[in-house]
Amino acid sequence: MSKKKIALFSIIAIIGIYLTYNYFSIASNDETYLTAKVTKGTFINEVFISGEAQSTSSIQINGPSNAMRFGLYSIKIQDLVPEGTVIKKGDYIGKLDVSELNGKILDAQLNLEKAESKYTQQQLDTTLSLKQERNSIKDLLFDIEENKLEFKQSQYEAPGIIRQLEIKIEKLERDLKEKTEDYSIKKNQANAKMIEVGTEVSKIKKQITDLLDLQKNFTIHSKDEGMVTYVKEWNGVKKKVGSTISPWEPAIASLPDLTKMESKTYSNEVDIRKINKGLTVKVGFDAFPEIEIDGVVTEVANVGETRAGSDIKLFQVLIKLNGTNKNIRPGMTTANRILIKKVDNVLMMPLEAIFSKDSISYAYVKSGLSIEKKQVDLGLSNNETIIINKGLKENDLVFLNKPENLEDKSIIPLEK
Repeated sequence: MSKKKIALFSIIAIIGIYLTYNYFSIASNDETYLTAKVTKGTFINEVFISGEAQSTSSIQINGPSNAMRFGLYSIKIQDLVPEGTVIKKGDYIGKLDVSELNGKILDAQLNLEKAESKYTQQQLDTTLSLKQERNSIKDLLFDIEENKLEFKQSQYEAPGIIRQLEIKIEKLERDLKEKTEDYSIKKNQANAKMIEVGTEVSKIKKQITDLLDLQKNFTIHSKDEGMVTYVKEWNGVKKKVGSTISPWEPAIASLPDLTKMESKTYSNEVDIRKINKGLTVKVGFDAFPEIEIDGVVTEVANVGETRAGSDIKLFQVLIKLNGTNKNIRPGMTTANRILIKKVDNVLMMPLEAIFSKDSISYAYVKSGLSIEKKQVDLGLSNNETIIINKGLKENDLVFLNKPENLEDKSIIPLEK
């Protein structure tokens, strides 16, 4: 064999060994790297937030509305039926602590005894004083009559004596007139006093009647039918036995309308920018994974609030349920998938396949037996996927982590 042929065979063998090594080397590396295909389909961007089911329409079960009138500003709940109890109209719901009210009833009864005693005393004083005044008037009348008789019998007496009798009669008549006027005034005064003490007695009697009526209202019955749901206090804790109600927060429970439900949830500062009224939602329930109901965002808070136990600002979002299910109950945890954007017939790939350098986004793409770095023009993204506007095609195989020794490889720019 000539030297030329030997050299030719040697070159071919070296090239074959090189190609074989590279082929199996890439195949081997492919096995260590995670890859994914560029796919074409529907891009869906959703926000996932949990919430709590509640009724949009409910009847509030309140304690007595006039308790504040009697100085009762904080009343303890002594008894309450279990949450979730289904009741009918007129059924027992709960009872409030009457100890403070009973104390007020006892005080009122003692005040009534004092007022009645005062009324009796005033009645006796009035009777005695008016009797004395009437007797004084009668005595004056007798004196006048006696002096008039004496005047008639003194027709033949000296003129001086007759004049003395006339003056005495005039004085007695004047005294009688004054006495009669005084009696009338004292009688009116006595009547006014009797009315005053009598009014006080009536006032206390009415107060006792009102307190006894209020006492009956401390046992609370339902005015409608439904399922009892505990209400929450200002700090989010549900009212229960031992909690208090006040004129400003009189509710002890509620009867929700289970056909009108919504999910009340709170979004963080990042996601709230994406959420708007009218967005469609898929609402699931942790207690019943098989149940999913369509919903719509009805309200998005403009101002954030700090929830108990957290310093993070959260924004309230209300989601109306377009349907219902007999298993759904207020207070259940909801899993809400809010549809932010849906785009059909687009190229997509995992977010992990995107890398960047100097504000240029690119991907590592398998091309035959080699790997290329291709610039990509990106579109919308969600938590997992991103839209590819330009730079790749369907079924391209992209790497989810950087292949070794390709950091300095040039990026293939986008075609113009």
